[in-house]
Amino acid sequence: MKTMTIAKKQKLFLITKGCDALNVQKSYEDNHPAVYLVPTPIGNIEDMTYRAVKILKEVSVIYAEDTRHSGNLLKHYEIETSMISLHEHNESSRVEQIIQTVESGKSVALISDAGTPLMSDPGETLVQALTEASITVIALPGATAMLPALITSGLSVQPFVFIGFLPPKKAQKKKSLERIQNYPETLVLYEAPHRIQDTLKELYNVMGNRKIALARELTKRYETIYRLALKDYHELPQLKGEIVIIIEGASPVNTISSADIIEHIQLMISDGYKEMDAIKTAAKVRKIPKNDAYMAYQTYKKTQEGKE
Repeated sequence: MKTMTIAKKQKLFLITKGCDALNVQKSYEDNHPAVYLVPTPIGNIEDMTYRAVKILKEVSVIYAEDTRHSGNLLKHYEIETSMISLHEHNESSRVEQIIQTVESGKSVALISDAGTPLMSDPGETLVQALTEASITVIALPGATAMLPALITSGLSVQPFVFIGFLPPKKAQKKKSLERIQNYPETLVLYEAPHRIQDTLKELYNVMGNRKIALARELTKRYETIYRLALKDYHELPQLKGEIVIIIEGASPVNTISSADIIEHIQLMISDGYKEMDAIKTAAKVRKIPKNDAYMAYQTYKKTQEGKE
């Protein structure tokens, strides 16, 4: 008669009880083998914790997003544990392999190229499968770009909503921003340098003028934090490195002045929008009647013509 593993017994219990059964993980009882989610430095190699190094030395194998990249980290800390790749293209195929390893009594670790696994990095599919199989998943605290950027932004820290990367295509990006534009919470986004200007432009067009902060190259020598009004995004220099964008939450009270709506329309026209398209979009973003925006801008134009 074959012996049934603890994980399989627990899984059988959950199936018997139904999908609403209580799944309780007691992470450190009985020294169960586990899958450890281990954060790695986002820039400064000294940001590894003592515990993270200890775990990576003790597990039977490390699953890494890029074994070549992570090899430098392991070499620095004299970690000789073997590595296997786990990235967005092969994650699903690694799941059964990892489950079998843990059920054989061995612990494994998951690391990404930088920061905390699953936070805009691979691992979500794996962890969902592990929890469904009642396998112990233990997350270590550690490096992430999100929190340092948030707490140095000068904006409200709590509550906040982590969005991560927006879709790269313009139409999908706009749709995503429209979905979150009225959130009162501070918003946290990630963006690549080659898309940052287009993203900031779309943020202004959809959300109007708000306070923002941009953090780049966090923990590295050239760490820089820019704090500005969203309407002034044109003034930013060309940015390098992955960027965290912190955005002020939506105001519950609409206090839009004529000067605000005129400035919004002008900026959109300077970005290539036709006048009526700029008026319609600005009115929608500012949540005011389109005719009010139209009249404000036409009055402004007449005033300017009278000065000539």
